[in-house]
Amino acid sequence: MKCPFCGSFNGQVLDTRQTERSSAVRRRRVCLECKKRFTTFERLEDFTIMVVKSDQRREPFDIKKVREGIMRAVEKRPVSVEAVDALVNEVEQDLTKEYVMEISSSAIGEKILEKLWDIDMVAYIRFVSVYRKFADIDTFMQELKKLKKENLKRERSRSQL
Repeated sequence: MKCPFCGSFNGQVLDTRQTERSSAVRRRRVCLECKKRFTTFERLEDFTIMVVKSDQRREPFDIKKVREGIMRAVEKRPVSVEAVDALVNEVEQDLTKEYVMEISSSAIGEKILEKLWDIDMVAYIRFVSVYRKFADIDTFMQELKKLKKENLKRERSRSQL
């Protein structure tokens, strides 16, 4: 660490403490050249995952948008706010583990669908119909048939356990 007084890089840490919210580390240092003391703070570098939209525009990832989309899908369904919050947290954790700088909006949608499947089928259908932009009733029916087939597979595999 460069001394703010003499510019020397020859220093020593005297004391290290967490800040109140543990968002930074406070270090008390002494310069071994000029003997003056100074304080530094170390923080994790904030990084923003950028979402690549279908038209190739980029915008910062916003977890509020994820939550709002899920809340619309589960509206008037027997899904608790705690379940929605848990789902939002899981999605956010999965995305930050898997993606460093950019993520496609379709990957976010697929991750939400994966989680919604186990929570509520109607909410899943609501979300997928908006997410995949169903243009007509035939597309909607195809998704319902696929959903029903997949649900039967899961039920069979559970019953075999």
